[in-house]
Amino acid sequence: MKEKSIFRTIFKYLTAISSIGVIAWIISDFFGGMFIHLVMLWWLIIPIVILFGITLLISTILIFREGIKNNKLITITHSLSLLIILLFFLYNSELLKSKKVLDASLIDDLNRIDLIFRENGNFQTNVSGMFGYTERIKGKYLMRNDSIIFLNKPYTNDYIPDTVIIDNDKNAIFFRRNKDGKFSREKSFVNYFEINYKEVNN
Repeated sequence: MKEKSIFRTIFKYLTAISSIGVIAWIISDFFGGMFIHLVMLWWLIIPIVILFGITLLISTILIFREGIKNNKLITITHSLSLLIILLFFLYNSELLKSKKVLDASLIDDLNRIDLIFRENGNFQTNVSGMFGYTERIKGKYLMRNDSIIFLNKPYTNDYIPDTVIIDNDKNAIFFRRNKDGKFSREKSFVNYFEINYKEVNN
């Protein structure tokens, strides 16, 4: 009985540690991305994820055998962690977001920038860099004829201006201006976003 009690205590600690570790890794997605943290801290994250999977499996077996009442702590711990994982995937999915009306991408040697415009007037800039680095910037926009006006800064610096122009014939969004102040409509390197999707009536 004593050995069983010690096992239970150790198991509860391992369950809590692995659950907190997995949640912390998920939260890291908002601070550069989960993958880049996995690359930097693989020696810590991989054992935590494996431990989480093992404790989840054992917890499931214990709950089925002995019931929730006898395993309250591990039930609550895993339920909360699974709920957070579910909410994270829902947050990143399209299920709870407004309809996408325009999607365009710019790809250079080191980075990829995706612009997503939604029906409710929200935009999102997704930046993907080396080693899995990611950044998301959100804000509001206005669309006037072939112009898109960002009401919030669409990028961390002034690389993308507050106004860009859609060229349907060239299937591109241009954002560089010539010396005369007009938009350059030449498809040169890192001069435009290639349109991946555009709603027909926009």
